[in-house]
Amino acid sequence: MRDNGRVTSATRQPETPARVLPPRLIATDLDGTLLRDDKSVSPRTIAALAAAEEAGIEVFFVTGRPARWMDVVSDHVHGHGLAICGNGAAVVDLHGGPGAHRFVKVRELARKNALDAVRLLRDAAPGTVYAVEQTYGFNQEPAYPKLHMEVPDVLRSAEELLGPDGPAADEPVLKILAYHPELDPDAFLTLARIAVGDRANVTRSSPSALLEISGPGVSKASTLALCCAERGISHEEVVAFGDMPNDVEMLTWAGRSFAMGNAHPDVVAAASGRTVANNDDGVAVVIEQLLNERS
Repeated sequence: MRDNGRVTSATRQPETPARVLPPRLIATDLDGTLLRDDKSVSPRTIAALAAAEEAGIEVFFVTGRPARWMDVVSDHVHGHGLAICGNGAAVVDLHGGPGAHRFVKVRELARKNALDAVRLLRDAAPGTVYAVEQTYGFNQEPAYPKLHMEVPDVLRSAEELLGPDGPAADEPVLKILAYHPELDPDAFLTLARIAVGDRANVTRSSPSALLEISGPGVSKASTLALCCAERGISHEEVVAFGDMPNDVEMLTWAGRSFAMGNAHPDVVAAASGRTVANNDDGVAVVIEQLLNERS
């Protein structure tokens, strides 16, 4: 199912106090948050996730990763088995294991918006190079560096990749990846948001100058809000975890939120609390505390 409608706002002002209600849903980022730096899920974290589900608290993995990179947590899904991928561009059912992921919801980036964003950012930051994430394909420009483990399906200019005769032209575009070899990552993000305006949502989750461009209004927060609304769960009943700028909207939306000990300064400012670093099982530490509060 595709969802092309815009969500006007999924965030609340950080200074607005939230009532402390028992959590019904845990939303956690993966890289730099739930996963250790070696991309493993620790035994302590596995046990905490299982205990949360056993206590009736749903767990959503909410990540910038594409669906095909979700095998790292496929063995740890319980209950509904849903994950939010691509910074909110897709909701994926992870049941069935590697290669059997099913798209439940797709919030695509319209090709006209994508082409506008590519042109505007290329003008504002000459030297920017692009890759294109689709539901099942990954294509890139020839000059785009080898930042990912996989080999691209097609090497062409972004304009060709996104054109009406481009590869998999009937397949939804989930997001554009924009990389600059010289700019400071935070400066590149600020510049891109100004240049692109309301044509797309721009964020980043990488320590390098790699930006992620999604459809207008599409974010981890807005898609999580849709999933919660379908379940009758309010933002006050959500506990969220994150470490990078692409988590900020989700952390300000959730009733309770925690920045990791290794988090970006913007994330620390947005969250209502802080836990220890990902390598010290910061998500598990908080889940254990939450479950102790219920006992």
